[in-house]
Amino acid sequence: MNTTRCLAALGTLALAATTLTASWAAEPAPSATPGFDPGTFAHPVDNTYFPLTPGLVTRLRGVDDGQRVSEVVRVTGRTKAILAVHATVVRDVVRRADGSLAERTHDWYAADDLGNVWYLGEDTATYAEDGVIESHEGSWQAGVHGARPGVLVPADARSSSATRPEFDKGRAEDQSWFVQHLGKLRAHGQRFHDVVRSFEWSRLESGVISQKFYAAGIGIIAEHDVAGGDERFWLVGYDRP
Repeated sequence: MNTTRCLAALGTLALAATTLTASWAAEPAPSATPGFDPGTFAHPVDNTYFPLTPGLVTRLRGVDDGQRVSEVVRVTGRTKAILAVHATVVRDVVRRADGSLAERTHDWYAADDLGNVWYLGEDTATYAEDGVIESHEGSWQAGVHGARPGVLVPADARSSSATRPEFDKGRAEDQSWFVQHLGKLRAHGQRFHDVVRSFEWSRLESGVISQKFYAAGIGIIAEHDVAGGDERFWLVGYDRP
């Protein structure tokens, strides 16, 4: 992405963030989240850009806070009932270069009857190098203390669409914008077909904007900060069930 296009995108993102934040702030309760209805999860449709097939494993490497890390994301066969929806439990483990545990998270996702993937919360813990839990910051659950579910990946992620994956005021306030469909993408020596690109930001991390790439049948294959940070991850392997 060249400099001119990047600056234009960042300007549009700023406007989108202001509009979306104002709109969502007016929502009265979790049950009133636009589009969220427990009755529409009876016959879930798999989202090709974020499959929730038990047994799917993706392995990534990256740099976080200047440290080299590895990440393993596994879609489990377990579910958790949240707001009358059976959310799939996805286990995400990040380790430092020396093998010590840096972060362990259980994310809760559910696909609805249209193929939208909803984010219903996460239980996360970060660890010191000696294995002691440092923090549970970022943990949240839809329906608890006013937290609301949100769409992580829309059913039609190929078209331009803005979403609010997380909303737990003061704890998790991520927003995203799917901006482009790519017929193919070459990244870190690998070639992928049918990829969508998004930008993500949060009011809680002013000035930080990240870019993510989702490949059909796999999920996230790369992500990196384009403003305000230096975090980056890329796919090194995956296993389909």
